[in-house]
Amino acid sequence: MNTYNIPRNVKGEGRILFIFSTKALIYAMIGVAVGLIFYIPFRMINLNTIGLIIMGLFGVIGFIIGTFKMPDSNAFYITKKTGGENIDDIIKRAIKFKMQKNKIYVNTEKIGGAKDE
Repeated sequence: MNTYNIPRNVKGEGRILFIFSTKALIYAMIGVAVGLIFYIPFRMINLNTIGLIIMGLFGVIGFIIGTFKMPDSNAFYITKKTGGENIDDIIKRAIKFKMQKNKIYVNTEKIGGAKDE
């Protein structure tokens, strides 16, 4: 008798609470940790709710960075080049580019040596 593999939908099995992937949970916790830096001074001046709102906002920003992809649109230059890539990958690449102190040079001379009048 032969055995056969039955295909099954494995998408979403690595998710926690149906919305958090492992990467999104890590980025959300980093965002909450950054928000905690702002929460402590607000707590000292008895503005706990504002501090909690800021901490939650940073957590949501971290979740968005870890989960979503850059939209694929021709409306803006940045979305033409990076459409469909993860936002965290784009941020990592930009930080790496800046840390290496790279520069982009743009040649404005037209091909064929034609001069603008």
